[in-house]
Amino acid sequence: MSKQLTSMYVSELIEGLETKQFSSVEITKEYLSKIDEKEKSVNAYITISADKALEKAKEVDEKRQAGVKLAPIAGIPVGIKDNICTNGIRTTCASKILSNFIPVYDATVMEKLNKDDIVMLGKLNMDEFAMGSTTENSAFKKTSNPVNLEYVPGGSSGGSAAAVAAEEAAFTLGSDTGGSIRQPAAFCGVVGMKPTYGTVSRYGLIAFASSLDQIGPVTKNVRDSAIVLNAITGHDAKDSTSVNRAYSDYTKGIENGVKGLKIALPKEYFAEGINEEVKTIVLNAAKQYEKLGAQIVEVSMSTIDYSLPAYYVISSAEASSNLARFDGVKYGLRSENYSNIDELYKMSRSEGFGDEVKRRIMLGSFALSSGYYDAYYKKALQVRTLVVNDFNNIFSTCDVILSPVAPTVAFKLGEKTTNPLEMYMGDIYTVPVNIAGLPAISLPCGKDSKGLPVGMQLIGKPFREADLLRTAYAYEQDIYMGGAK
Repeated sequence: MSKQLTSMYVSELIEGLETKQFSSVEITKEYLSKIDEKEKSVNAYITISADKALEKAKEVDEKRQAGVKLAPIAGIPVGIKDNICTNGIRTTCASKILSNFIPVYDATVMEKLNKDDIVMLGKLNMDEFAMGSTTENSAFKKTSNPVNLEYVPGGSSGGSAAAVAAEEAAFTLGSDTGGSIRQPAAFCGVVGMKPTYGTVSRYGLIAFASSLDQIGPVTKNVRDSAIVLNAITGHDAKDSTSVNRAYSDYTKGIENGVKGLKIALPKEYFAEGINEEVKTIVLNAAKQYEKLGAQIVEVSMSTIDYSLPAYYVISSAEASSNLARFDGVKYGLRSENYSNIDELYKMSRSEGFGDEVKRRIMLGSFALSSGYYDAYYKKALQVRTLVVNDFNNIFSTCDVILSPVAPTVAFKLGEKTTNPLEMYMGDIYTVPVNIAGLPAISLPCGKDSKGLPVGMQLIGKPFREADLLRTAYAYEQDIYMGGAK
């Protein structure tokens, strides 16, 4: 076999399994071997379930041998972000407060993947409760960027992106609240998809900000993203925000190209604050689209400066409400240093939560408090409406929006840990998408002078993931000359 199994795309693994070129056990063993080789330096996983993975792979091979009709992704080894509940397997949210939490049920996305007979390799590192942009806020370990181990992998789904980039999983699932799939995908040079809000069930996703969170895939290429999206989308009665509609096969029409497509370029995304190399590389991608037959239209998005503060008010307010349930009573960490119920709450939360989580709980509680609710939370919701209107105006004349994913490439571990505000500014191009509930995809479009990946973001109309995948695929095929099939 000329190509290592861990280097193959999901589509290639599917084909190889169907034609019996190799078995699921062989793939799984090679991935576990890669994890053994790289984990000490990358630190993508919090929990590795090697025995269960091999057991499942053997079961899938036996089904295939017996002629059982299987799902396309049956037998493919994957990694799951550690805020997605997995029945019988520790789920920590990278927090001390959930360090001993073992769910008794599966998240809906896990039910879907298990029904499709995937092989779960383990649970992936993240920023605690998905709050952060570098995966340095984990209570257990710091994940490194496989492209350069001295650099951050992005966050909060840093483990998800690093595992794919380091070939420690065929694909992974992450969650995206303000860019937490797209930004680490960009930093690690892989593909990250944030679906339309309500497309993928959030049931069993431990909530950070309920009106913003969305589960999505991290993959090696665009076609793989479409394959995984097919497996996880769909209405779920257990999630009141899940949208009941027909979902098409995302792999169909992916090769249709971009001829005649109108791609918007918001001038504010390329203004002050963006790294010049990032700006040049993303604008070169826009020129490439013109060569492929798309029409580039410069537009204005005046609400971008208000999106970030609105996002941090809304997300922190929702976080303060969602995280109130972690009190040391029913599950999770319980402090031993208390003499009454008030002290139990106070000490369990003080010992269990990290600094960034505490910071956002306090900010959110303040924004929701009497006397400040109208000034902050209500105002942020009004800004949300303006952001939605801005996107609607652009989409009235254009099909897709092209922008950078982040103002910079990955930076060194520890470089921004003392300046939370500077860290928050890195989310400026991704948070408007979550505020408006839109789909967006991040894909690599070049490297800077230090060899660090630069990602571009494509934003689409609600439920038009197929448009994004087609647009992303056209660029990927053109640039990599068919190497990403």
